[in-house]
Amino acid sequence: MADMMQFDLVSPERRLTSTEASAVQIPGADGDFTAMANHAPTIATLRPGIVTVQGGSGDEKFVVTGGFAEVTPDGTTVLAERAMPASEVTQDVIDEFVESAEAARDNATPEMLDQLSKQVGDIALVASELRLQAKQ
Repeated sequence: MADMMQFDLVSPERRLTSTEASAVQIPGADGDFTAMANHAPTIATLRPGIVTVQGGSGDEKFVVTGGFAEVTPDGTTVLAERAMPASEVTQDVIDEFVESAEAARDNATPEMLDQLSKQVGDIALVASELRLQAKQ
């Protein structure tokens, strides 16, 4: 069996999971990466995407809209701005995410415009992965 590590996913509303995992796929702002036991210490900013947790009972998927990931040799913690199990994401939730991201983009300073435009696109990719439609 693969080495296991502790994984915790927390949002301001709730703790979504605290479990043993063999690997966690993370949507990093600078690129996706996989955290595993004995991983080099890393802190990363998240982009909107899907966190996939590989554990003893199969894969669990969670949608995050942003936040931070802290990876240590002993475990990984994701502190998400907003997060929910992928199974709970509906078309209404995606519509709300898009509206929120578009409002931020439309009110952005010129320095932030590219980053916030990318966020809208990232949410559209999440919708596509979940077989939903992002109305842009």
